[in-house]
Amino acid sequence: MNKTELVALVADKAEVTQAMAEKVVNSFVDVVTETLSKDEKVVVTGFGTFEVRNRVARRGKNPRTGEEIIVPAQKTPAFKAGKLLKDAVK
Repeated sequence: MNKTELVALVADKAEVTQAMAEKVVNSFVDVVTETLSKDEKVVVTGFGTFEVRNRVARRGKNPRTGEEIIVPAQKTPAFKAGKLLKDAVK
């Protein structure tokens, strides 16, 4: 499912226009992005948790040359599914 299909389904389910549903979906994405950029979590009870995880520096290999390189530490967004979502997928 892509964003356009998601917006159409949200509009149908909420009985609103597609323009309104697109605003809602875009607002949700913006809020999650802004919150994660501040190193804070977004918890949607039953659905899951969006959070920032720190990845430590590690050794890696350049696939072309085989040369060993150091992959720097970085922050990465992560999602952990909640119980209701896990149960629905089973």
